[in-house]
Amino acid sequence: MSVLIIGVTAGSPADKAGIKPGSELLSIGKHPVEDVLDYRFYSMEEKLKISVLLPDGTKKVYKIRKEEEEDLGLEFETYLMSKQAGCKNKCVFCFIDQLPKEMRKTLYFKDDDERLSFLFGNYITLTNLDEEHIDRIIKMRISPVNISIHTMNPELRVKMMKNPNAGAVLSYLPKLAEAGIFMNVQLVLCPGWNDGEELERSLRELSAYFPQIQSVACVPVGLTKFRDGLEDLRPFCKETAGAVIDTVERYSERFLKEYGERMVYPADEFFIMAGRPMPEISYYGELTQLENGVGMSALLRQEFTDAVNELEGDSLARKRTLATSVAAFPLLSDLVDEARKKWHNLNCKIIPVSNRFFGEKITVAGLITGCDLLDTLQENHLPENCRVLFPANMLRAERDVFLDDMTPEEIGCKLKVKMIPVENDGYELLNALLEE
Repeated sequence: MSVLIIGVTAGSPADKAGIKPGSELLSIGKHPVEDVLDYRFYSMEEKLKISVLLPDGTKKVYKIRKEEEEDLGLEFETYLMSKQAGCKNKCVFCFIDQLPKEMRKTLYFKDDDERLSFLFGNYITLTNLDEEHIDRIIKMRISPVNISIHTMNPELRVKMMKNPNAGAVLSYLPKLAEAGIFMNVQLVLCPGWNDGEELERSLRELSAYFPQIQSVACVPVGLTKFRDGLEDLRPFCKETAGAVIDTVERYSERFLKEYGERMVYPADEFFIMAGRPMPEISYYGELTQLENGVGMSALLRQEFTDAVNELEGDSLARKRTLATSVAAFPLLSDLVDEARKKWHNLNCKIIPVSNRFFGEKITVAGLITGCDLLDTLQENHLPENCRVLFPANMLRAERDVFLDDMTPEEIGCKLKVKMIPVENDGYELLNALLEE
């Protein structure tokens, strides 16, 4: 297999060696290159032989000297250099299956690619992998690997993921652990399925692989109103969410004594649903599961408090509107109250945005559409030219559009206000509240 080179970075080792766009990369040394992991792993050395197929069909070998770990400077049509691996499962809780029709096409792609786990922290189910893939992970020291386990009961995993291979691939865990590969695990919990005794079983069995398993995040299932024809699932309530916290904390206290780390954590949503106070930042150790919403609230509070203590107070009058999710509303109300103690003239109206598009059971900011945000702001009759702060994670990664392709600029134009996205960072939030 060869990979087409579409560009060469000016001044890079490949450019200096004379490699041109339009050639096809065949191998680095004796190793064929099929994707980005091959390319990155085999190009780390200082002395390389790069074999390419020229546009005229002839093969040529380039000898390259460079700094160790310096990138060769070759550019390819896609980042992965080969087709992205899609998901082969049909999980009963899959959020993508709960999307309505006619949304942005990319939202419907189910990713389950081990390369993206290493490169970007994506979670994989292991069901796309065979023994050769596992051997490659070990050989290349691809670590940590982020894994969606959901349950350590093989039969239940098959039932939940509707993939006959879902239970068998759990055998990869001891092999990865024995080879020294670190893993982070997530369990998407569904009441009556993999919580209760099944959760206890999963935590017991996963603990056998500590410390190679660095952390386990317990995340509540997200249920939209678009579940016609799907498995009958129910959401967590105050009591069942509290039961998950109790189970997790019983095991985490044990792990803390045995390993010096809690290892297993409930997502922030569980504390919100159970009506329990959020733990302090020290509870979360190395914060390895932030992207799963584990410790995000505690980190924001700590950063915000630090920022309040570091900045000088003044008497300038400031008027802001802060739109946020239903889940984050109590926390942000507390933070704004904290800021008001030092900046007495801070006038900030905080508006919770209910999720009418997906259903009000969805309470996190990252799933709020532009349409719901616009409707909520319109109902609050904002004055013209006011500043509206909102969580940046309502937008896609490029920070340009909401889930429904509406842009912040469109909302700003319709309401005649200034829309200001704010990252989940306490310092940035306080600066946005105080900016003149």
